[in-house]
Amino acid sequence: MNTPTLQRAPDPRFAPRDFLEHLYRVAVDRALPLQSMGACLPAPPKGRTLVLGAGKAGGSMAQALEALWPADAPLEGLVVTRYGHIPPRPEGLAQRIEVVEAAHPVPDQAGLDAARRILALTEGLTADDLVLCLISGGGSSLLTLPAEGMTLADKQRINTQLLESGAHIGEMNCVRKHLSRIKGGRLAAACAPARVVTLTISDVPGDDPAVIASGPTVPDASTCADALAILARYRIEVPAPVRAALENGTLETPKPGDAVFDGHVTHVIAAPQQSLEAAADAARAAGIDAHVLSDEIEGESREVGKVHGALARSVARRGMPFSKPCVILSGGETTVTIRPRQPGQAKGRGGRAGEFCMGLAGALAGCEGVWALAADTDGIDGVEDNAGAVVTPDTLARAAAAGVKLADHLDRNDAYGYFEAIGDLLITGPTHTNVNDFRALLIL
Repeated sequence: MNTPTLQRAPDPRFAPRDFLEHLYRVAVDRALPLQSMGACLPAPPKGRTLVLGAGKAGGSMAQALEALWPADAPLEGLVVTRYGHIPPRPEGLAQRIEVVEAAHPVPDQAGLDAARRILALTEGLTADDLVLCLISGGGSSLLTLPAEGMTLADKQRINTQLLESGAHIGEMNCVRKHLSRIKGGRLAAACAPARVVTLTISDVPGDDPAVIASGPTVPDASTCADALAILARYRIEVPAPVRAALENGTLETPKPGDAVFDGHVTHVIAAPQQSLEAAADAARAAGIDAHVLSDEIEGESREVGKVHGALARSVARRGMPFSKPCVILSGGETTVTIRPRQPGQAKGRGGRAGEFCMGLAGALAGCEGVWALAADTDGIDGVEDNAGAVVTPDTLARAAAAGVKLADHLDRNDAYGYFEAIGDLLITGPTHTNVNDFRALLIL
């Protein structure tokens, strides 16, 4: 469930890295579900209350709901989260919602089994019943139920190709919705005639519930034609029967205005902007001006790092557009396009945050007075055990002394190996929430 355990901020002038890690913890704690779920809960219904959900924050959302829901009101259900992302259960908190684990970012059999069970639990619901859906980032792969004509292996291949293509999250989720029996509003349709209240933690630019976890309980405005165009753009093949079903509209999703969504309510209980603002407030409380650029920054991670580097250099050297000392904060969801490997070249390790930090370190080129941290707020950068990495004024010098070349690691998307060699990985373990990328640049 997790509750904030924040301490006073370290002095940024003497402990810049500790200060940046403090801002990261503030941002994460602001996104914990117990902070804001209570205000969004409806009253218990006449009938059953069924809880269904998926996402990296699923375990903590389920525990928060168990803590907040009236003890004398029935509560049951099933939520799927990522392996290792179930938080410790607080002493005395009775478990009323089953939580299971599955794979992310590439789906596995456990996720398939969980999705089948979740869909089966909707059978027999009545108009007197309430369905509380707990949705957070990562749900697209955790809640996997391939469309007719597709196998799990097909879904895994397509998902991997999308992840490596450089497609942005909206494109990926458009395809995922149309190749699924549970996403893109289909879970809500299965719950009819019960009332559905969706509680979601946003991990996407713009906080659109239709994009978060591929919107299993909300209308989908995208079309089969959109999905086909994206598959063509990134040269991704699907089985012939599935392509035919996309072409003739058989795999179309429920649209806005569909009566199946009448009476349904969606609440975004935590969002990236809220976490960035919390971090900004913490910086100001420590006497450091803070500037939030945006919570919707997208693009190639290394290129976004270069742009942030140019901005930090301008502040450090010319005091423009901000005066130092200051912190520059940003969020969003960048992408990493996996470069083809050369014969004999080792496979790179790392995710968006590490790739951003490599691009940033190269752009800063040892600029004095600039420290930075970039991390995923779920505590996992891609599929590794680190949340992200830290950049310091002497990152390049220390890497050179260790015999590590930035260009080599960029060529093979190996941020993990680069920052591991100089002790600058940020390792937090799962945070049990997810509001996507967090980036903080400290200029002194």
